[in-house]
Amino acid sequence: MPSPSPSSVGDAARCGPELVAPEGVEAQTCVMTGGGETWARAYYRNTSGAELRSVLTLMGPGGRTVELHCALPAHDEPGSCETPRSPSAGGPDAYVAVAEYAGAGPVEEAPLLLRAGSDRGPVPETSDRPGASG
Repeated sequence: MPSPSPSSVGDAARCGPELVAPEGVEAQTCVMTGGGETWARAYYRNTSGAELRSVLTLMGPGGRTVELHCALPAHDEPGSCETPRSPSAGGPDAYVAVAEYAGAGPVEEAPLLLRAGSDRGPVPETSDRPGASG
């Protein structure tokens, strides 16, 4: 996947961890800020062999929410999708972005494969399971 990088001078990115689902999707979600605007960007790679769907949601202060539906082509190339930019209504920490990736088919039947957020969760100090991750 491409490294999250601001698209122009003065832009900043706050990204969650890069996650991988066994079904063949890798993703990272970021809150982007710059020029007095805020937006969400999701980086992904679809290695599942089938087209997947994604919903990218940016949640901000005062219940402000922007939602974007993206189609992930069935090829092993990195890609991204992003919400429209809107005027910032607070600092970058006032926003959270979440991307959910699902299989094809009717929405009610499509399995949720991965949920990736812009905030890094707490990292456990130890784990009892070998190979477990937080």
